[in-house]
Amino acid sequence: MSDNPHPDQLDLLPDGVAAAAFRRLVRHLRHRHDAQNIELMGLAGFCRNCLADWIQDAGFPGDKAAARELIHGMPMEEWKANHQTPATQEQLDRMESSLALNKVRSALP
Repeated sequence: MSDNPHPDQLDLLPDGVAAAAFRRLVRHLRHRHDAQNIELMGLAGFCRNCLADWIQDAGFPGDKAAARELIHGMPMEEWKANHQTPATQEQLDRMESSLALNKVRSALP
């Protein structure tokens, strides 16, 4: 039992509910091709590729390409060819600033 008298309520969420919410998030991102990965990284410090990495970290048995295909809904190269636009220097700078904030919160699992 944890010494923390105030557990993170997220940890108390039933796995089925969490899984349904995750699937909805992924399907939403599949629908919103206009939300570029670089923009997601600049704003929130994560993107579709991060989700693919996280499912691998959680035990997904496939390799990186299979994980990205699962999240993107198509092979990564196809997604890039059809939906990814070149990043601007401003987007790259914003992403770097945003990623620095991820390191500040090292408690992320």
